Amino acid sequence: MPTVLEKAAAAGASISAAAAPIPARLLSLDVFRGLTMASMVMVNNQGAGAYGPLRHAAWDGITFTDLVFPFFVWIVGVAMTLSMQRRVEEGQDRSALLGHAARRAAIIFGIGLFLNAFPEFQLGSLRIPGVLQRIAICYFLATCIFLYTELRGRIFWTVGLMLGYFVLMHPGGYLVDSNLSDWLDRKLLLGHLYTPTRDPEGTVSTLTATATCMLGILTGHLLRARMSEFTRVMAMVGGGGLLLMLGLTLNPAQPINKNLWTNTYVLVASGWAGIVFGITYWICDVLKATGRWSKPFAVMGMNAIGVYIFHGLLGDLFRMIPAGGGNLRQAVFSALSGVVSEPNAWLGYSLIHVALNLAFAWFLYSGRCFLKF
Repeated sequence: MPTVLEKAAAAGASISAAAAPIPARLLSLDVFRGLTMASMVMVNNQGAGAYGPLRHAAWDGITFTDLVFPFFVWIVGVAMTLSMQRRVEEGQDRSALLGHAARRAAIIFGIGLFLNAFPEFQLGSLRIPGVLQRIAICYFLATCIFLYTELRGRIFWTVGLMLGYFVLMHPGGYLVDSNLSDWLDRKLLLGHLYTPTRDPEGTVSTLTATATCMLGILTGHLLRARMSEFTRVMAMVGGGGLLLMLGLTLNPAQPINKNLWTNTYVLVASGWAGIVFGITYWICDVLKATGRWSKPFAVMGMNAIGVYIFHGLLGDLFRMIPAGGGNLRQAVFSALSGVVSEPNAWLGYSLIHVALNLAFAWFLYSGRCFLKF
């Protein structure tokens, strides 16, 4: 069996050859999505004493945890280009495609509302924004742009969304609770927010979140372009590096802030997404260096929406099930913290959740059950 180095050499020998457009489904996209899913489950099950990178930045700044959500939104854009562009080229009716996207977005939005309501179902104080709700809105808005523009128009829309955000937000600044987005959240959704005064998936930041999805769409264009695999990888990794550097350079003028989904946050997060996905594509789809290490991530990535629902319900159940004078979450953490440090106890607790979610994803995969809408 050829080694990874031999595969790399063989791939390098064909650098100058023009590569045909890639297939509609990429193993690297499933693996990258699965890596993101596993990261999400891990960071969503940390506590106050967890390692710093496994918690969100309090306000300005960015941690590993802050990259997980924009990676999801970015992936939606990549997948959209690979699937929808082919349908458009086949002559499928654009209004029918838009109707399908609207129905899918409505279902995802509704699932997000259900998870926010579970288990109390207090509709009077139900949080309306959320992760799935943001993904649904960005998916639908990006679909509208995708279906009725070509590449140049998609680039203009991406830049326009970010400029629009800057024009709206910059005059009022980016301080907590006093910025335009937080003010508008209170005006429109008071009593239905993540905190009493604001929501990290609020109103104005929908513009930049959609821009993140559009940057994924533009990456999808790179994947479909007729170019050598090496050129494609270099374009993704190099382009990601440029976005990352631009975001860091502009940070003094506009803070990198996930809560407000600032333009600099878009650039840094999308830059990292391009770099990590480019490397994943090179390993999985060019070198074909896959196997036992990649299969668990691919399995999770193929059923991302199912895993997301399961992880949300499982986390709530751990808080509801009584155990050891408290709940199951506290009991498991206490048992772990008795033998390791607090940060490692939280890490261990989160890895238990990763394992349970992987088992659920494998169960769906074994039954050839893939949740799609």
